[in-house]
Amino acid sequence: MSTRPGVTVVIDERRWYAANEVLAFALEIAALACLSWWGFGAGDALAPQVLLGVGTPLLAIVLWSLFAAPRARLRQRLPLVLVVKALVLGGGAAALYGAGHPVAAVTMAVVVVGNTALAEIFRR
Repeated sequence: MSTRPGVTVVIDERRWYAANEVLAFALEIAALACLSWWGFGAGDALAPQVLLGVGTPLLAIVLWSLFAAPRARLRQRLPLVLVVKALVLGGGAAALYGAGHPVAAVTMAVVVVGNTALAEIFRR
């Protein structure tokens, strides 16, 4: 794209913000899927696998809805929201690592950190 002298190109931040929010939602869903995948693969007995496969993502959903969701029931200051996000999204990456996919886990963790940083920059 070429510009004329004296013309400033304005980047539409709304599009980048929306794209980052879509990515954030995809990461949240991926984290829940990874937690469930890890849980169903943990242990040898069926009962603990089902308990972890259903219970771990369910616990993450409860934490998220209480503290980190845009319409969280208990609005908290940013540090606690970031701790909950780190637990849920970082837990998803850790679960992916525990399921035997270290490269994917590191990739997910890097994307989560970048996405969260951009989200906080856009919110200011």
